[in-house]
Amino acid sequence: MSVREDPRPTQPVPLRTTGGPAAPRRMLPPSRGRWAPSAGQIARRRFLVRLAKWVFPIAGVGLLIGIAVWPELDRMEDRARVSFRRVIQTAPDAVRVVQPRYQGLDEQNRPFTVTATIASQTDAPDVVELDQPRADILLTDGSWVLLESQAGRYDKGRNRLDLTGDVTLWQDGGNMLVTEAAEVLLGDGSASGDRPVAAQGPFGTLVSEGFRLTERGQVVVFTGRARAVLEGGQ
Repeated sequence: MSVREDPRPTQPVPLRTTGGPAAPRRMLPPSRGRWAPSAGQIARRRFLVRLAKWVFPIAGVGLLIGIAVWPELDRMEDRARVSFRRVIQTAPDAVRVVQPRYQGLDEQNRPFTVTATIASQTDAPDVVELDQPRADILLTDGSWVLLESQAGRYDKGRNRLDLTGDVTLWQDGGNMLVTEAAEVLLGDGSASGDRPVAAQGPFGTLVSEGFRLTERGQVVVFTGRARAVLEGGQ
């Protein structure tokens, strides 16, 4: 068995010591050379400086104008709001009176009174819509007639009262009449209706298809088919 030797010279292997300080890195010497901007960059800088000289003063003037004009804009807005509210208040639907009271005299100078919980003005100046109207009519002998309903319309110029919804007529003698709609002429003290009507009192009970009231409630005529139940042998 033959052994061949390597003709390349062997390099010495450096020994690495553990725990020792690391070899310092080689630092490049500082450079004193300055960076020189190009012609295009210089031109852009000059343009931005010139633009800033115009934009900043204009923005400052605009800010001053805004500060001076802002209070006036607030006052204009307030005046517009007040004007808008006034327009709403002058609308016919907005004219309402709580617990109105209307008084008058008939053809024979006998007083009558019309009251309600709320009165709303309509397009006609003499006509009002009434909620829960009530009409009191005083007779010559001191007796009275009372009419009331859920809703109504009062024409002050013609002294006419149209009642709708649970119309009830009370008479001083103890008689009561109930119907759905009635027309009352306060000037001559008459009333009428063409809806089914029911009446009761000391005489008994009566139902009919309509009624006519004259002489301020002293005479009541029941129209159409009627049926009565009399009491007390009357």
